[in-house]
Amino acid sequence: MRASLWIACVVLSVLVAGCDWFKPRPPDIKFAPDNADYRLKMDLAEVEYKYPLLPADLAKITPENLAALGQEQIDQIYARLSAGPIPNGPFDGGILFPRGTSGKFRAAEIMGGLTGAALHLKGIELDAVGETLWQGKVFFREERVLRNRIDDLSALKKLGLVEGEPKKLSVNGKDAWLLFPAKLYCGQSLFDSRRESIIIDYFFTEEIPGYQEKPDFLAGRRGIRVRDEIRMVRPGFYLGRAYLDRVFGLNFTLYNKAIAEKDGAAFLQTGQVNEDCWTGTQARAYANR
Repeated sequence: MRASLWIACVVLSVLVAGCDWFKPRPPDIKFAPDNADYRLKMDLAEVEYKYPLLPADLAKITPENLAALGQEQIDQIYARLSAGPIPNGPFDGGILFPRGTSGKFRAAEIMGGLTGAALHLKGIELDAVGETLWQGKVFFREERVLRNRIDDLSALKKLGLVEGEPKKLSVNGKDAWLLFPAKLYCGQSLFDSRRESIIIDYFFTEEIPGYQEKPDFLAGRRGIRVRDEIRMVRPGFYLGRAYLDRVFGLNFTLYNKAIAEKDGAAFLQTGQVNEDCWTGTQARAYANR
């Protein structure tokens, strides 16, 4: 009886603690010291020079363990990456809320100056949306176009932001809506202008073939004015930053397991990939020491 009670207490303690035993640990890589005084922070070039991310370091980073980092550390990782090749095909997506954040989306503050139907999205929690609505992106590299994979439209339908029944397409053997099209190109990062990022631009979404007014307008210039940018962590794995009306909103990850398994070993050895975007003037470290 006493043994059973002890086991029950241990189980309850784990549940109350939020199952920390099972949470991913942060990647074992180096970061520049953080400083609350922005005047004393290292600039991004200095961070990369003193703490370069080698292929062996990048191999330690996963979509899961990034969530164990704070925003400053995620920023430092992004600044030490290059864009890599513009992706092609489907990628699984994950919204990344750093350690110490609540997971609540600051929609009311960011969209305060917008009008129209976009304001219906105020107060939506992106952690819930990420689990039920957005499941990733599908890249059409040759057309320089991207579409978002949506598995559930119920939240948008309740807000009256879906017209008719959008056509479903097959993605990895599963039917999904491919909505919110965006243009795909290399361009200047809103965070780190030393080198280009891959830009996912929704501003002129209505010009893209297959555009559906509702709900696609939400991401465009008459909606919440989304502009994403991504850089490659390693083949098949990208780290992204989402901006609403040029205000940083959240981080996200994109992962394609087939590409990661196919090209990962060669990248670990050489650190070399085809770069479609301008890599800047600061040389990156490619060889493992």
